[in-house]
Parts: sequence; C-alpha cells; structure tokens
Amino acid sequence: MKSVSVIIPSYNYARYLGEAIDSALGQTLPPLEVIVVDDGSTDDTPHVLATYGDRIHVLRQKNAGVAVARNSGIAAARGEYIAFLDADDVWLPRKLELQMPLFTDSVGLVHCGLEFGTAIQLPRIDGDVANALLLLEPDVIHGPGSTVVVPKRVAEEAGGFDASLPASEDWDFIYRVATRHRVAHVPEPLVRYRKHGSGRHDDIVRMERGMLLAFEKAFASANPALRPRAYARLYRILAASYLESGGVVNFARTAIKYLLSRLRATTGSRGAAKHR
Repeated sequence: MKSVSVIIPSYNYARYLGEAIDSALGQTLPPLEVIVVDDGSTDDTPHVLATYGDRIHVLRQKNAGVAVARNSGIAAARGEYIAFLDADDVWLPRKLELQMPLFTDSVGLVHCGLEFGTAIQLPRIDGDVANALLLLEPDVIHGPGSTVVVPKRVAEEAGGFDASLPASEDWDFIYRVATRHRVAHVPEPLVRYRKHGSGRHDDIVRMERGMLLAFEKAFASANPALRPRAYARLYRILAASYLESGGVVNFARTAIKYLLSRLRATTGSRGAAKHR
C-alpha cells in the first residue's frame, strides 16, 4: 500500500484548522501521518493542535511563509507520497482513495477538481501538460495546492516550493513537476476551497507580481514561441480580475498589456505561417 504524508501549513488559521485536520484524518484511505506546520501563528493555533494529541505531528517555525512551511513538511515526511492541504480548505472523504491508484511510473502528480463556493471546477487535460500550464489553459489544473498529491522523490527532485514567489508558488511547483513527469487527475470535486472575501484587490496585485516572476523563471528555459500567448492569457485573466474587484486603473493597465501581447502573438503566428 502506498503511504501518504499529509502536510498542512498554517498561519493564524485556528478558526479553520480543525476542520482541515479532521478532513485529513477522516479519509477512507487513511494517511500514514498528518503533519501540521505552524508557521509562527499568534492566534489559538497551539490550543487547537493540542486537542489532537499524537494523532498529528506538529512542526513549529518562525513565520516564513507557506512555501517554507511546505518545504519543512516535505523534509520531515515519512510517507512515500506527499499530499498538500491548506489550513483553510477541506478534503472530501474519498480524495486519497480516488487519487492514489492513478500513480504509475510515469505519473508524477495527481490532482482533482474542487468546489469553489457554489461553483465546481473540474480539470480535463492529462499527460504532458507543461505547455498548457504555461498558456494558463483553464482545463489543466484548478485551484490551490490542496488538490495535489506527488511522490516525495518528485517533490524533492523539483526542489520544493520557491519562497521567492508569493502568490504563485503553487503554479511554479506544479509547472516544474510537469516539465519532468506526466500529470493525472480525478475528474471530481474532492476539495472544498475556502475563498476569503477580504483584501481581494491586494490578492490580485500579489498574484500579478508573483506570476510575472514565475513566468520570467519559466521562460528562462521554456519555448520562447509560447511567450506572447502566455503573457496575453495572463494579462487577460488579470484584467478581468481587476475589473471584477473595481480596480479600474489596474484593469486599464493590464487590458492594454493584454492587447499588446495578443498582437505580438498574432503577428508571430502569421510570420511563422508565412515561412513554412
């Protein structure tokens, strides 16, 4: 039987943490261990963790961010596989049971769909998905790290999570894994993703900064021909997000960048076709 270590990074999420832990402990395919990394919490997190006794393994560190917390969990994990769960999300009971049989020698990551409020988001693309990830195709991988399971050796081979990429460390990690391994998915919503309403505009600004850094990193080795299309897609997503949040100035700025990137992509495609 494949052994799974669940890693839950948490920073001041005592109000949600118990529900996340319960959903990990309540899996129909029980994990080998549940590791909670307390990333310097100053709320009631220690009290919540104490109620679980030896049913969980607790790591404590100074606040360093979710990427460092996950890396600490990876280093401490005893399982052959690593499953990530954010402290404010919840797994459905059969998540691990349905994901683990999909691992083969060539599959390095298995993910699933999620519930996002009243919406359900389902992935539809399997296999070699690195380019589709670069192009931010909507049918590849949805949502946060809570959907993802990887072999521990694959997480270590990829170098873990990049702490220099706030708000894009999940995408960057998944992309780096996908450049080396095939990806599989369960086409069911097995994660309940909790979206917080506060600070939405600030979240988009962080996402923009993080994704621009992640793209710069990715295109250091990725196919440069994909660059205009990738940036066009990114700026389109950002413009729509800024418009929805009421950030008119940032909407206009990113909409212009979208149009310019789309023009470059279109011009590049025509030029390539002309020289065939």
